[in-house]
Amino acid sequence: MDYRTRLQASIDCIRHCVRQGHALRGHDESEPSKNRGNFIELLKFHARGRQDVERVVLKNAPKNLQMTSPDIQKDIVHAIASEITKGIICDIGDDVFSILVDEARDTSIKEQMAIVLRYVNEEGYVMERFLGIAHVADTKALTLKMEIESMLVTNGLSLSKIRGQGYDGASNMSGKINGLKTLILAENSSAYYVHCFAHQLQLTLVAVARHHGDVGGFFKAVSDLINLVGGSSKRMDKIRECQAAKVVEALCRGELETGRGLNQELGLKRHCDTRWGSHFDTLLNLTRIYSSLIECLDIIIWEGNSDAKADASCLLRLVQNFDFVFILKMMIGVLSITSELSSTLQRKDQDIVNAMHLVRGAKFRLQEMRDKGWDSLLDSVFSFCNKESLPIVNMDDLYFPLGRLRRKSEEITNLHHYKVELFYTIVDMQLQELNSRFDEINTELLCCVACLNPDDSFADFDKEKLLKLATFYPNEFSKDDISHLDLHQLDAYIFDMKTVERFAGLKGIAELSREMVVSKKHRVFPLVYRLLKLALFLPVATASVERAFSAMNFVKNTLRNRMSDEIMNDFLVGYIESDILDSLDDECILHTFQNMKARRGSL
Repeated sequence: MDYRTRLQASIDCIRHCVRQGHALRGHDESEPSKNRGNFIELLKFHARGRQDVERVVLKNAPKNLQMTSPDIQKDIVHAIASEITKGIICDIGDDVFSILVDEARDTSIKEQMAIVLRYVNEEGYVMERFLGIAHVADTKALTLKMEIESMLVTNGLSLSKIRGQGYDGASNMSGKINGLKTLILAENSSAYYVHCFAHQLQLTLVAVARHHGDVGGFFKAVSDLINLVGGSSKRMDKIRECQAAKVVEALCRGELETGRGLNQELGLKRHCDTRWGSHFDTLLNLTRIYSSLIECLDIIIWEGNSDAKADASCLLRLVQNFDFVFILKMMIGVLSITSELSSTLQRKDQDIVNAMHLVRGAKFRLQEMRDKGWDSLLDSVFSFCNKESLPIVNMDDLYFPLGRLRRKSEEITNLHHYKVELFYTIVDMQLQELNSRFDEINTELLCCVACLNPDDSFADFDKEKLLKLATFYPNEFSKDDISHLDLHQLDAYIFDMKTVERFAGLKGIAELSREMVVSKKHRVFPLVYRLLKLALFLPVATASVERAFSAMNFVKNTLRNRMSDEIMNDFLVGYIESDILDSLDDECILHTFQNMKARRGSL
């Protein structure tokens, strides 16, 4: 009983540390130390006031059975990770699944590959669960495939059960000749590949910025501005002071409302081509602290060193130019559409059909902005210029670009330049890139999947296309199954769906899946539900993998860069899948730990 109490106390403390991603060991764990590390200190706190625990732990425990050594800590973390992984595998059962894969470097410059499983549980919910992370010697497609297969086999899974692949579009992943997707498709023809939707959106924005000189120059100026102002703590403090004073003035004039979460302190967010949505956040904050930035640049011109003065002077001329304000407002309008779409696509339970509709919706909104948004954009630009006392150009005057001889420039009006050469061109480039990046929306497989959509009382239902969809998965549908779908089940299914009130107003096939399980219709129409699950297996975005890498950088940081791959993987499983960790039974962890190897104590 003493051994069980001691082990239970250690497990409780380690569960908390894993749940929060905290380090276990300290720099000095000897008894005279004032800080013996998170685990020991937490164990001391846990035992305080609890006589049953205090009398059997730490100095009151036998010297050879204290259950606090580094090896014991690692074994407990491994036992926790094993139980979590076992729960995920049991949740999948004998069903099929999809994989989301990406690789990134950790803080010790080691290439790590993360795998996330996407599946539909017994309740009809789409789940994306972290399976594990593994160190790879290189990023060749064959190496990645071997590591994926090894990790799947270790956990009792198989490549033959994969029904979808999701990657970020890198050549080693999505290459048509020797890419990872091609190698897996060679062994499993039903493992269909979908390029990450959120990644494609970011590529669309980057392509527009690079292919249009004015927009590329604008983002270059924004980057220089962030480097000049955001690189100095003193300059950022000055911006905060100026912004705080302006907020107080606006509140006194009644221009701003007070309340929880309003008027928060803002900084300059650094945008990045590989960070989804960062461009929109950067530009939005830029408009909010614009006047404070101008004041800061003025101060740099007067008080800064020679290099900083020159940079600030050039940037001040650029930022106070009408062209800068126009592109700023225009790009905020464009990015508000794509950024909202990107955030929606990153939901774990997002389904491919709804994602396709969201992309089409974004294209429609961009086209609507092109057709009807010019006047509102111009009003917004003029209003901003008046508020900040900036010069406003006359749209009927001739346009003369900066840095070009007037005699060599074409005679065009300002209206033609800003409306046609900038506004129409940028929106058209965005639409063109969206159409080219999301070409798989027009493929036969996804067109067939779209017929399962329950929107508008199953208006997209097409029996022939759904029968065609079944032929894409020969391992799930035999000829007899397809015949039964054709003659009986599909007709009965669509009649039932359209006549039962609870299925009216559903949005997306994810909601349809959950509702079919709740109403037991998945047992009445098992073949249709199988089609529905296969459609849900198709991945939308690799956001879950990106979140895993964010967790990796938090768990294995510069102070913990000597962490081994095994303990990092076990830590990440518990930290990422914290909801499963919270539901774990202590008895399972106790027995898993006890059975890992011979122990001095016995339960």
